[in-house]
Amino acid sequence: MTAPTAPTPKPTVTEREARQVAEAAREQDWRKPSFAKELFLGRFRLDLIHPHPMPAEEAVQRGEEFLAKLRDFCETHIDGALIERKARIPDETITGLKELGAFGMKIDTKYGGLGLTQVYYNKALALVGSASPAIGALLSAHQSIGVPQPLKLFGTQEQKETFLPRCARTDISAFLLTEPDVGSDPARLATTAVPDGDDYVLDGVKLWTTNGVVADLLVVMARVPKSEGHRGGITAFVVESASEGITVENRNAFMGLRGLENGVTRFHRVRVPAANRIGEEGQGLKIALTTLNTGRLSLPAMCVGAGKWCLKIAREWSAAREQWGKPVALHEAVGSKISFIAATTFALEAVVDLSSQMADEDRNDIRIEAALAKLYGSEMAWLMADELVQIRGGRGFETAESLRARGERGVPAEQMLRDLRINRIFEGSTEIMHLLIAREAVDAHLSVAGDLIDPEKSLSDKAKAGANAGVFYAKWLPKLVAGQGQVPGAFGEFRREVDLSGHLRYVERSARKLARSTFYGMSRWQGRMETKQGFLGRVVDIGAELFAMAAACVRAEHLRRTGDHGREAYQLADAFCRQSRIRVDELFDRLWTNTDDLDRKVVKGVLTGTYEWLEQGIIDPSGDGPWIAEATPGPSQRENVHRPIR
Repeated sequence: MTAPTAPTPKPTVTEREARQVAEAAREQDWRKPSFAKELFLGRFRLDLIHPHPMPAEEAVQRGEEFLAKLRDFCETHIDGALIERKARIPDETITGLKELGAFGMKIDTKYGGLGLTQVYYNKALALVGSASPAIGALLSAHQSIGVPQPLKLFGTQEQKETFLPRCARTDISAFLLTEPDVGSDPARLATTAVPDGDDYVLDGVKLWTTNGVVADLLVVMARVPKSEGHRGGITAFVVESASEGITVENRNAFMGLRGLENGVTRFHRVRVPAANRIGEEGQGLKIALTTLNTGRLSLPAMCVGAGKWCLKIAREWSAAREQWGKPVALHEAVGSKISFIAATTFALEAVVDLSSQMADEDRNDIRIEAALAKLYGSEMAWLMADELVQIRGGRGFETAESLRARGERGVPAEQMLRDLRINRIFEGSTEIMHLLIAREAVDAHLSVAGDLIDPEKSLSDKAKAGANAGVFYAKWLPKLVAGQGQVPGAFGEFRREVDLSGHLRYVERSARKLARSTFYGMSRWQGRMETKQGFLGRVVDIGAELFAMAAACVRAEHLRRTGDHGREAYQLADAFCRQSRIRVDELFDRLWTNTDDLDRKVVKGVLTGTYEWLEQGIIDPSGDGPWIAEATPGPSQRENVHRPIR
């Protein structure tokens, strides 16, 4: 056996090279319709989401039966307060979840899983996440981005037969992409997988490996050097965590999700059979992004659960707590917060259920819908929890354990706030989600006019692009002038005791306005458009609000047709849309009236030390040490804290 070559040094890449790597990993084609993509292009395709898609009866029965079992388990075997206090999920709780089949919710029944739909998988995560957000994260990381999902989409039949039965019942999996100096810029990935006969040899360090401390199986992203017979590139592997050379060097601790089994994992000459490679060499990022298309839905699903809990506590507390002779809920300052929580929870559940059902039917491309759900859910859930803390006042800031110690109900409002904070960072931070969605939203423009703003394209290429763009925009721009949103009777089927038709007309008009604004921005900034992250972020936020409004109206009508709280659903949808329209109008104003240019000047001043005098008069309690830990490949010098649960 030949000795593997030494690990390649950490790659250094330019901004353009980093963008090219990310672009190559994108799904380039749109083979199926997308409601959200059309929305950003100014086309309100209500027919793609209305009538609301419905699950099959057999899927409902199987899902409801499992939810009943899971609820009983949560009520009798999960002690959220204990997990928060001990900062660890008891082994017996995890074992019980395995026996229940909770680790195989999304795995096909032929591999020993439960075969739940995305809709019921999300409902299960919302339920278990309300009992313990740490357990919700454990199950989600295992199934949404861990071994089961990549193998379902890209694995060979042999890989599925080998690993999926283990993941369904006995083994915990984790996903390892991030490194100490590599976050949302995977082009700089330093972990290597060097071919050696029938194996690859892994070397490198991975950071924030959710489930990594207890995992049995790992999905690892590593860079294969280009060589004879090997195309190279970032590649995905299934790795046995008990392999020689793997060390979990630290169990990380966070401000929230104290039971999270998240660590630092080092690979030193770890041999992985070539048979464990997922897909082809160089497909790793594509596999990761495709996995996240539906995997991202698990996070907003748990945000829905958080919203429901916030609403329950706000209702009960605000009815019991009196100020100035009446319950605090009847004071407008508090009542507006409760209305926001109720309306937003309704809309967020509408977004998640609609996106999930579309994912199950596989008729639409939901990559933008799922990303919007993740972005919107994480931001709005944080706001709802923050408002709950405010409603609870001093008791919202006090820990549940302290409340119990002095004889009051132990309401973990402050814990909810801490636990939810990571959702704005997990699986793509809000800022990265803005850029990712914006890239997809302008895809049609770049497809026809991208060469016009590419400095490396020749004059002939630019001329050809100009001709193509002229044809496209000659057909597209006139359609943005008028539409159903200007017809008084449009969407009349949504006009009941509460009239939602006006909100849908607003969505249609705003979608066209958004498309016109995007086109104007591209015309104005051209090649500099990608640097206008403030503008792009607001474009995406407007799209998210419009999607949520449409989903809320469609859900309200769906509930009315099925006779399930239809009147109340219309009221909630109306309240949400009115609140959302205020936010949208403000975002439209801020597209062109903002402090973006001034902010850039201030940032340059901060970085050059111009305002360093402003930092005087404080003590910095931060400890010594580098900003980013050293991650040079090599043998571990630390104790292995890996603890598989059996």
